[in-house]
Amino acid sequence: MKQVCNSELAPTPPMGWNSWDCFGLDVTEEEVKRNADYMARELKDLGWQYVVVDLGWYAPGVTTANYKQRNIPMLTDEYGRLIPVPERFPSSTGGKGFAPLAEYVHSLGLKFGIHIMRGMPWTAAEENKPIKGNAACCGDIADKSDQCLWFGSMYGIDCTKEGAQAYYDSLIELYTQWGVDFIKADDMGTWDGDGLNSPLRTDELEALATSIAKFGNRIVLSVSPGAAYVGNAYHLSRHAHAWRISCDFWDDWTALKRQFPRCAAWAKRHINGHWPDADMLPLGRIGIRGEVGSARNTNFTPDEQITLMSLWCIFRSPLMFGGDLPQTDDFTRQLITNRQAIRLNQDSKNNRQVSADGDIIVWGAESTDDQTAYRAVFNLSDTATFLACPEIPGFYGRKVDIWTHEPVEEEITIPAHGCRLIAYN
Repeated sequence: MKQVCNSELAPTPPMGWNSWDCFGLDVTEEEVKRNADYMARELKDLGWQYVVVDLGWYAPGVTTANYKQRNIPMLTDEYGRLIPVPERFPSSTGGKGFAPLAEYVHSLGLKFGIHIMRGMPWTAAEENKPIKGNAACCGDIADKSDQCLWFGSMYGIDCTKEGAQAYYDSLIELYTQWGVDFIKADDMGTWDGDGLNSPLRTDELEALATSIAKFGNRIVLSVSPGAAYVGNAYHLSRHAHAWRISCDFWDDWTALKRQFPRCAAWAKRHINGHWPDADMLPLGRIGIRGEVGSARNTNFTPDEQITLMSLWCIFRSPLMFGGDLPQTDDFTRQLITNRQAIRLNQDSKNNRQVSADGDIIVWGAESTDDQTAYRAVFNLSDTATFLACPEIPGFYGRKVDIWTHEPVEEEITIPAHGCRLIAYN
């Protein structure tokens, strides 16, 4: 199978911020800028770089209460392509789209991303708008029987029809003009509630990836949701840089436990430059506006937050922070600025589940220079446990807890729902 996406574009798991967990469907330009400013000031030097505007940037009046209704109002240009709502993104007026906001993000030394839906907006098909650079019109290629199950304002595209590839080409041409560096492409997998066998929309994924390649192969493509089927690992690695291994992940302990077998399954099919994605980090201040709950600091306890970050880092998941960065508390800031944990995520190899004995799960990895080994010892039970620190042949020197920066003794205590993430030198 041909390698379509640029394998060198995401040599390490992408790190950034996404607006969904904190602002839901109606993030504003000012809120995006505030988060970009924080990232540039506090996080950029550690590798955090993507600033991503999630779902709904094109839908005036969209709310949590109405966005799942069929055929909500959405703004499009003359070629049936979605454009930002000027009331929320004032710099987009006059046909400028996201170009001014992307320029602002780039001026900070960061990269700009957007969320898109598979297919085309229903208005483009119903109004039969022309497709740029092609004789076909939007109504000719739309599959009106194929609407997203949870965002019923998009029609699927029949990629067997003349004009289908041209429509995706026109999207990427526009996004390239805007200066988009990262695309989160949603509804590319069919939600099944489980997480290991969701069908993949191969036709439209291939069309999107082909368009990205046609316009310079400079956009990182992340596929969502969820959950991707492990048997599609080879196909996904040829057409995307990251793909979700679960449905939307929120700050719920049961949901976090469910990620362990998914990560273990996907770790066996690792391909450098292409990253199974355990989803965003619902940490810090979330739910300010959005679908799940109300404004809150994450429901995860401090120990659960350490478990979350330890698993994402040793699994090498993309790290997309979901909280409002300017409101980040000190504990959360320490998690996302921990240089050793970030090094594990960005610069390690042989990442795998070593053992699973009931509620005690051990993961391992090594640094790419073979100078450091890692063990993450997780306790998924509701009570603390006391056990011997794992030994690693060839590493008999100092052992340090990455989160506390303290030496690790021969026997360790792991709190309930907690983890000891250990570096061996």
